[in-house]
Amino acid sequence: MALYLDHTIIPAHDKEASARFIARIFGLEYTGLWHAFAPVKVNDTLSLDFSDRKDFEHHHYAFIASDEEFDAILGRVKGEGVVFGSEHDAQDNGEINHHHEGRGFYFRDANDHSWEVITHTYI
Repeated sequence: MALYLDHTIIPAHDKEASARFIARIFGLEYTGLWHAFAPVKVNDTLSLDFSDRKDFEHHHYAFIASDEEFDAILGRVKGEGVVFGSEHDAQDNGEINHHHEGRGFYFRDANDHSWEVITHTYI
């Protein structure tokens, strides 16, 4: 049997605002609370379950996208005026990278989590 990540809990200062933001940026749907979580279904095997926390470490989340999805996500990031950049340590230079024969960029959410969108895996 293949293993799949079913869900991950993402700490947030405002779980619903965070879920709505990520759903908008990634072109997904946020349908409301489920128990203590604000889940965003990414695909058939993964949901991002936002959860209110007071204090937490900042995390990094990386997603592979098709070229069309990449362009759409980058367009929404730009359309919302979200700062983005080409490198993990340059998330504010307004550029994308072309690593490993693909494209990629990073942006931060209101919780200071780092989100990465790439069209080709780095491994």
